Amino acid sequence: MTTTLADDTSVRPTSPAGRRSPLRWAAVAVPSAAAVLYTVLTRGLTGDLHYVLAALRTGRAAGYSPSEVFTHRPFFYRWFVALLDRLAFFGGTAVREAVMNAAGVLLAAAAAYALHAALLRRTTPREAAVTAGATGLALALAPRNDFLQPEWAAVVLTVFAVAAALGPRRPWPAALLAALPLGLAVMMKYSTAATAAIGVLLVYAVDRGRAVRITLIGVPAALALFGLSALAGTHEWQWTEDMPQINQSALSRTGIHPHFILERTVDFLADRAVTSPVLLLAPGALLLVLTRVRGRLRRTELLVIAALIGLAAQAVVVVQGNWFLYHGAQMPVVAAVVWGVAVGGARRSPPWCFGAVSLLYGVLPVVYAQLPGRFQRPWEVWAAGLVALLAATVDVLCEKRLRNRSAVLVALSGVVLLAASVWPGSPHLVLHGKVTVTGSGYLEQQRRTADEVDRIAAELPAGVPVLYLAFGETAYDLDHPARCRYPIATFLQRTRYLPDVAELKSFKENADCVDHDPAPYAVLERPWFQPGHVDPELWRRVTAVYACPPGGPGERLVLCVRRLARARR
Repeated sequence: MTTTLADDTSVRPTSPAGRRSPLRWAAVAVPSAAAVLYTVLTRGLTGDLHYVLAALRTGRAAGYSPSEVFTHRPFFYRWFVALLDRLAFFGGTAVREAVMNAAGVLLAAAAAYALHAALLRRTTPREAAVTAGATGLALALAPRNDFLQPEWAAVVLTVFAVAAALGPRRPWPAALLAALPLGLAVMMKYSTAATAAIGVLLVYAVDRGRAVRITLIGVPAALALFGLSALAGTHEWQWTEDMPQINQSALSRTGIHPHFILERTVDFLADRAVTSPVLLLAPGALLLVLTRVRGRLRRTELLVIAALIGLAAQAVVVVQGNWFLYHGAQMPVVAAVVWGVAVGGARRSPPWCFGAVSLLYGVLPVVYAQLPGRFQRPWEVWAAGLVALLAATVDVLCEKRLRNRSAVLVALSGVVLLAASVWPGSPHLVLHGKVTVTGSGYLEQQRRTADEVDRIAAELPAGVPVLYLAFGETAYDLDHPARCRYPIATFLQRTRYLPDVAELKSFKENADCVDHDPAPYAVLERPWFQPGHVDPELWRRVTAVYACPPGGPGERLVLCVRRLARARR
């Protein structure tokens, strides 16, 4: 039996008979399908997706296409979400979100299928199936925070690019085929260039020549796509310059502080592993893979590649400086790839101890979320990773003593492991080891927000335009049209933290939405916009146009009425 990473030239074509899946693999396929179906119906969408959808929908009602609407997301990602939204054109919110979930899952399945077809040319059917299956499930069963985010979309495109680079027999046509998805992966958020780089490194681990070729073609392709976006959107270059200026935590503002970055990275990786426990299995999986590779030089090379992949994955998080969990969406997918190679590429017997730990960690997030706060600490998460590494070590030591057996049960443990983040009791947000809200708790928060928005909606005439001085979650639930290309007042709100944002051209355009052809009503979300902290001149312009009530105790949202319209009544 060969493995994908055995050396840089190994190609093992398989006979048609060798590709047939035994019926016992239905024990893996059926639970996988059930978990995916449950996820499609119950996961919903996270608040960041609500923000993008709210901006696109309310902006479209104002006559602006995704090319011309500001959403704090680049051109190609806006169109990606807009196209998904067009698929979900019927039913209520739950139905539309389920349709978008289903579309995302189909994209993940297509990427996994493409990867499987490519790997079949280079390894055994079992390794190809387990690796591609783990990759597809990691994407389809991604935590709510990750799913359909720019980082997630970049990973899907990178998987397509890797499959395109490794699949065709001729390397240059393969590189040309991979260039488009690789370039689009970069365009999802620009910082996702690191995700594309991870894809190139994975190709390099299998075939150095093809990795060089896709780099030579992929970089110009990404630059060409950026040029296309700048030409197609009249404000794209302006927004590309202004968007980094509204992030108070970006390295360009804070500077580089190695001690803080290292300390925060340790906590972030623990937080990320609580929501996606497959990360805890990554070091053990890497150990299993490396012990099967022949040659000390080749093992060293793969270890260096693994280190570079880890640095690239964390660089996406560090550069943005916000330490949001979804900025690390590429991490669990990479870990799932390594897990699949480790289990599917086993030579004699599957790693049973490693599989048992995988099964156990499939329930870890739910159990961890129920622990008292004093037991939710990063070092305990890191200790769990050490246990997984020890389990892999035991498997390495005992491999020669075990007979060759089916890997079905170990693969099934991977399904449980990758489904860990989608259950209601699993963590939704984790900070410094502490679970701040679970999945069910987050959905309850969304319901409370929707109830408060319903109170505002009852006071509004049907279909009347609104100025949103509120976060995208409110605009998503209210769904009244906007009147300008800045449906959500992101630039205006950021002056609460960064006064110099008021000097940006995008701020001035956003501020003109207040008093140039103003909407009859404005919705003010006081905790988010905070009138006493945003730019004073901006607030004077708001109060000159709108009369905003103080709001009652506990009321986050108030409805402001245009003064001229109020006088006429």
